This record gives sequence, C-alpha cells and structure tokens, in this order.
Amino acid sequence: MDTQARSPSRHEPKRHTAPLSFFNPTRVLFTSEIASSKPSLSGHVPVSTNTANLISHPAVTYKWTSRNNRKGRHAVSIDLSRWTSRDKELTRRPTTSWQTTLRGIWRMFTKFPVWDVSYDVATIFTLGSVVWVFNAFFVWLPLAAPRTEFTNEELYGGGITAFIGATIFEIGSILLMAEAVNENRTACFGWALERALSSDSEKASVDGLHLRPTESHCTHHHKNRRNLVGRAVTMGSMPRPGSKLQPQERSWIWFPSVQELRNHYIRELGFLASLTQLVAASIFWIAGFTALPGIYDHMSRTVTIVLYWTPQVVGGTGFILSGALFMLETQERWYKPAFQTLGWWIGAWNFIGGVGFTLCPAFGYDESSWAQYQACLSTFWASWAFLIGSVLQWYESLEKHPLEVKSTKDKA
Repeated sequence: MDTQARSPSRHEPKRHTAPLSFFNPTRVLFTSEIASSKPSLSGHVPVSTNTANLISHPAVTYKWTSRNNRKGRHAVSIDLSRWTSRDKELTRRPTTSWQTTLRGIWRMFTKFPVWDVSYDVATIFTLGSVVWVFNAFFVWLPLAAPRTEFTNEELYGGGITAFIGATIFEIGSILLMAEAVNENRTACFGWALERALSSDSEKASVDGLHLRPTESHCTHHHKNRRNLVGRAVTMGSMPRPGSKLQPQERSWIWFPSVQELRNHYIRELGFLASLTQLVAASIFWIAGFTALPGIYDHMSRTVTIVLYWTPQVVGGTGFILSGALFMLETQERWYKPAFQTLGWWIGAWNFIGGVGFTLCPAFGYDESSWAQYQACLSTFWASWAFLIGSVLQWYESLEKHPLEVKSTKDKA
C-alpha cells in the first residue's frame, strides 16, 4: 500500500510536519476551508466529516496528529484574533481550562467505554502500574523500615506481584500494538462548525457560529460499541437491530502485512514505539516469571543473572526507547520538547519509568547491601512514574474532542 496514499497530507505538503524526515507525517493542519471541501485530501484517502454542516471560518484549524488518530481523538484550534466576539460566546471552553480538566477527571470515574481499545490500553497499564507500586513496597520498604518486614515478604509479596505486573504489562502491550496497526486511515475531523440557531435574536445573527463535536460521520473504530475489535459504524451504515456488520465494518488486524510494514509502518513512529514496547514487555515478562516463589529461590547465582536480572535490563532499555519514541512522535522538531502536549508527558513519564526499571537490575547484579537498596528504590520511583503516565493516558483516552484556543502570540 502506498504510504503517500494513506497520508492525510498528500495535497497539503506545507502543512504537515514530522520530527525527522525519514518518518511519516505526525502532525497535519487543515483549515476549515480545506476540511469542508468535497474532494478527498488524497487520491485514496477520503475525508470523513459532515461536510454539509461545515462552514468555512479562517479562525478554525483542524489538527490531525498520528497519536490522536490512533486514540480516536479530534483536535481543533481556534485563533482568537480571527474569531469575533459573538463567535467567542458560542465556543466551548478550551481543553486546558480548569473546568474542562475537572470534567475530564470526573469522566474517568463515571464513564467506562470498554469497547474502546485506547481506553482498555490506558486502564490496563494503570492497573499494572498499581501492581508494580505494591511490588515496590514489598521489596523496598523492608530495607527502608526493617520493622515493617514480615516473613517471606520479598519472596512471596515481591515475587507474585512482579509476575502479575509483568503479565498485565504484556497484555496492555499487545492491545497497544493492536491499536497502532488499526489506526484510522482517513482524515476524520469530528467537529461541526454550523450557523447558530437560537431564540436569542442577537445570537441568531447570520454571523453567529457554533462549533460542536460530532460523531455522526466519525470513522474511528473507538466508538463502535458492538465489539472491541471492529470498525466504526457511521450513521449512514448503521445496521438494523439483529443484523450483522458487514466484513469491512468489523475488519480488524493484529499485525500488518509485509507490504504494509515495508511501505508504511516502518516509517510510522507510533507503530515503532508500540512494537518496541511489546518486545520489551515480552522480554521483561521472563523476569516476572522467574521471580515467582519456587523458581527464584531455587536458581543459582548464574541462572539468576541470566534469567532474572538480564531480561530486566533488556526490557527496561526497551521501555526507555519506547517512551522516547512516543515523545518524539508528538514533537514538531526532534530537538524541541512538546511540553504543551499531553501525549508528550505520557511518553516522558514512561521514559522515566523505563530508566528506573533498567537501573534496578543494573544495581541488582551487585550483591552488596547498598546496591540492593538502590535496586529496590529504583523500582519504587519507576513504578510511580509508570502510574502517573498511565493515569494521564487514561484521561487522554476519554477526551475525544480536545479544543485549543490560541492567542495572537501563539504559533500555529
């Protein structure tokens, strides 16, 4: 499959960016004039949006990013310098406002879209991180506060939680990989810019506009409640009750073809980061398995180094690389951190967690008391770093329509 054909930026080369030229575009900006046009943005990638309701407005810019696309998110930006005072009154609060943030936190405890693979990835990693926090207490607290130690705390408490945590991370990494290869292949904007209809004569002015999120023409699979692994069903193709989805509507792949790997995914940062995470988690799982009581306490020093400490070094290094790639994906330039992007912070906290999970076995090779203390302490703060990153990802998975409000001093 042609990579260019899959790119939503084919006809807008000046509007797409990638942190490094080797990779596929990770960020594309569309004005409302472009998004509302009838022709597709590329010869093979149709624009999926409610074009009939879209109205051109110079202040509105649709922001497509590869990460948002995987997560089923639709970002839009409004330039206040080009937005009239009447229009401002009809605009939703920006995602960064404290009201929207509190609403997003509340949503985490009241909304459970288990059919959304991005939500499942986030919550599974959160659960796994919680288990690793318990593991860190089991192995580090007896060293920091010996009075709290109970019999076989490190062997049973630490060993069993290590196996459970590693297994949960493996499951989450498999779903993360599935999320990456089932990315949406159209420029799905997810917003409608319409004439405002109101009984208020002032707001009903012909110049009044209303920007609202819409799912009626969304082609992301995340909103399909019929099954976890399936394509989105638009209103136009919604089957009758009792009928089955068509094959193209429920199609799902667990791994791309060799041709897709060669022509597209080898240059896709999100896919490479997810693949690295899966390989790292799979190797790291070996250490979780050998940590189990009955295995760990029956291994020789040499076997412990080979099957317990070394898989942690390799797996932890993979976590570092994966976090770095996820950070890089959100950056406009490879050297410029994206501090204002939530996805960047998710990658950053996972990067920190990977550093800790790598330092743990690096210290663990040394049997001296100070090294063992540092090994356990590294697991402790790394587990918290993973937990913070996972909770942020959980929040991100539920915010499908982020809105950015830019002032005249901000850059596009």
